[in-house]
Amino acid sequence: MSEHVLEITAQPEDIDELGHVNNAVWVRWIQDMATAHWSAIAPPEYVERYIWVVSRHEIDYRGNVSAGETVTGRTWISDPPKGARFWRNVSFTGVDGKLKVSAKTNWAIIDQQSGRPVRVPQTLADLFLKPE
Repeated sequence: MSEHVLEITAQPEDIDELGHVNNAVWVRWIQDMATAHWSAIAPPEYVERYIWVVSRHEIDYRGNVSAGETVTGRTWISDPPKGARFWRNVSFTGVDGKLKVSAKTNWAIIDQQSGRPVRVPQTLADLFLKPE
């Protein structure tokens, strides 16, 4: 599987009234991870033709992160797509090596011209499922 790694440092505006990264910020970071992975792997003709939308998030919050702390985000696709959708895995680990957040998100591919979901092309799926 093709894995994408990104380091993210929590900024003061990411922090909620409890003093740690707000849940909505974690969702944004999950989307940022997916977008970065797509941009790093997909050929330009696919990026121009398709967009992705989230249909489901499953998120487990396991630890807190404060302003100035850095997490290492990892994302990967572990299973072949089903029609227009596939599940993306995301994990965020702190500098202490502990898992802070894990997520499984379901994404659907949309043809930009028609605005409709389409079956994930096998050649595209293969790019994300191949071993690095």
